[in-house]
Amino acid sequence: MSLANAAGMLAGFAVDALVGDPRRFHPVAGFGHAASALERRLYRPDRLAGAAYAAIAVGAPVAAAVAATVATRRRPVTRAVLVAAGTWAALGARTLRREAAHMAGALERADLSAARGRLGHLCGRDPSALDEPELARATVESVAENTSDAVVAPLFWGAVAGLPGLVGYRVANTLDAMVGHRSARYARFGTASARLDDALNLLPARLTAALTVAVAPVVDGDRAETLRVWRRDGADHPSPNAGHCESAMAGALGVRLGGRNVYFGRSEVRPFLGDGPRPVARDIRRAARLSGTVGAAAALLAAGVAAATGLAARSSLTARAGHAARVSLVARPGRGGRRG
Repeated sequence: MSLANAAGMLAGFAVDALVGDPRRFHPVAGFGHAASALERRLYRPDRLAGAAYAAIAVGAPVAAAVAATVATRRRPVTRAVLVAAGTWAALGARTLRREAAHMAGALERADLSAARGRLGHLCGRDPSALDEPELARATVESVAENTSDAVVAPLFWGAVAGLPGLVGYRVANTLDAMVGHRSARYARFGTASARLDDALNLLPARLTAALTVAVAPVVDGDRAETLRVWRRDGADHPSPNAGHCESAMAGALGVRLGGRNVYFGRSEVRPFLGDGPRPVARDIRRAARLSGTVGAAAALLAAGVAAATGLAARSSLTARAGHAARVSLVARPGRGGRRG
């Protein structure tokens, strides 16, 4: 059935590339409403309550996806359709590039008011005092991190675990966005959700960085320089994952990321990533192009892994069936039986 998973992921990736996310009735938004209702019932300012919340909010959709997978084990076309729908719902590649294009356009028009108003679609920083380089930096960093979170990671888990992998990753990542941030309310309650998201992104973030190195020439980047910056700066970020994506993006674009980030009510100082100048509007468009290329490479890789897994499983089943048939022939007595 991994062949159905491969076909479904490619179809879902194509649908996302063509139509992106709907403005209303997105499945992830529906999950968000359900998770908010569950939070109202379970919330207490402690980690145990947060762990129970994460277990239920992630476990229930994954169980449903497992049930759907089992129910379609003899129906590859239905399985492929389900995986395509799950892939489309899990991805956000077109929306990410569209938001980047809006930001680049506003900065190119020198419309800082519009750019500041748009930043909330990409990240949670306070844009009120940000100038063009800082708005561009925030956008490039968001594109880099979300290339992993919204594109490569869902495809990775789809290749590993099919529909349950797609669903499990997307709901866990959504929970992290809802309750995994540092605030008075979620400092303890959101710990389990944040740690789960970190764990699920450990490999995809590094795969994103590796693919960024591979495709850096599409934005006139140098593979060796991109690799050098990633290896030097990737582990400097306080996040176990974001620094790998951002440092590789900085190396490919030849810009410097990092610095002081101001959120609503708090600020953080991040290490510098890369050696070039601060990014400008043109670099946002380059980052979006690089993100799209990384996403396409990840989709082909994920489909290839799923297809290879399916072919290997089919070959193994055929070999076992042949072995069983040979054993049966050897063990079967002749028609007349043995003569005494």
